[in-house]
Amino acid sequence: MSSLNFNVEITDTTTKARAGTITTDHGVIQTPIFMPVGTAGSVKAVSQQQLVEDVKAQIILGNTYHLYLRPGLEVLEAAGGLHKFNGWQKPILTDSGGYQVFSLSGTRKINEEGVVFKSHIDGSKHLFTPEKVMDIQRIIGGDIIMAFDECPPGGSEYGYAKTSMELTHRWLDRCIKQFNDTPAKYDYTQNLFPIVQGGVHHDLRKESCAYISEKGAPGNAIGGLSVGEPIETMYEICSLCCDQLPANKPRYLMGVGTPWNILEAISMGVDMFDCVMPTRNGRNAMLFTSEGIINIDNKKWEKDYSMLDTGIDCPVSNYYSKSYLRHLMKSKEYLGLTIASVHNLAFYLWLVTEARRHIKEGSFRSWKDDMVLKLQTRL
Repeated sequence: MSSLNFNVEITDTTTKARAGTITTDHGVIQTPIFMPVGTAGSVKAVSQQQLVEDVKAQIILGNTYHLYLRPGLEVLEAAGGLHKFNGWQKPILTDSGGYQVFSLSGTRKINEEGVVFKSHIDGSKHLFTPEKVMDIQRIIGGDIIMAFDECPPGGSEYGYAKTSMELTHRWLDRCIKQFNDTPAKYDYTQNLFPIVQGGVHHDLRKESCAYISEKGAPGNAIGGLSVGEPIETMYEICSLCCDQLPANKPRYLMGVGTPWNILEAISMGVDMFDCVMPTRNGRNAMLFTSEGIINIDNKKWEKDYSMLDTGIDCPVSNYYSKSYLRHLMKSKEYLGLTIASVHNLAFYLWLVTEARRHIKEGSFRSWKDDMVLKLQTRL
């Protein structure tokens, strides 16, 4: 077993974008990378075979909160962890449940020990502590596991953001201790990433970056963004954090975002991304393409027999027409949800792969500036 290794192959000369590789016991990840979100052990409406063959995903996410509630730890442990349970043989990252705690604000209580929350399934009460979250993620078996944090709402006032950040730091220390005191459950290494918090306040973000950097973790995450703050503020905080975090460790921007958000963040030095947007928006008839945004529900696509997107390398995008997908969506056929989801995910993976190529070729900045404008165009 070996711990995660990160190698920066090249850094763009006109931006802070970089191309690299992350090596885990379940395989190599080429960065920058987008990670499809498999909340309950499945990327919605997409099979593992489609993720490999059509989307060309290199790593996916599992959600600690959802997997803990269903199917539950007994089932996952008996299966040998999530890799064996869902048949995904590449790397997996598991989040800590911190964001779900944030989103369940009406049914949870936070204190020093942890968070008491009610299950969205049956209303039963549960307690997540930093120690328990480490134990849960040991059983789920992600290659990369996240520290338990509190995610304050976007625009939180200074006092709340500071108190929240300090709690996240204390929880991090407890996560690290529990992680170090417990052995890996399966025959591969797990890697713990801390999470930077601090809201929209520059001094708090710098303090948080310094605190987690000194832990020497194999990678670091930037949390608490894309939660309601203005987009310009998100970019400011992201850039600040990238400047503060170690250059020799991967930087993971959690829960972001649109294709143009991702390109801008890559230019700031972010290496890893995840977001439910490609699948969620796809299920609601929004397609991201190499030429701009399509609302496939619109009548203008009714007799458009051109393929979804011949600009990207995806069998699904190159096979089905806009007219046919519109018909499926209007007819509420499940296949439509799958086609839209696979296409959008394939587009996101194509986008970060193209970014990587342009970084290595030295043409990233001009390509990025052109793409940011093009991708926001409504077709």
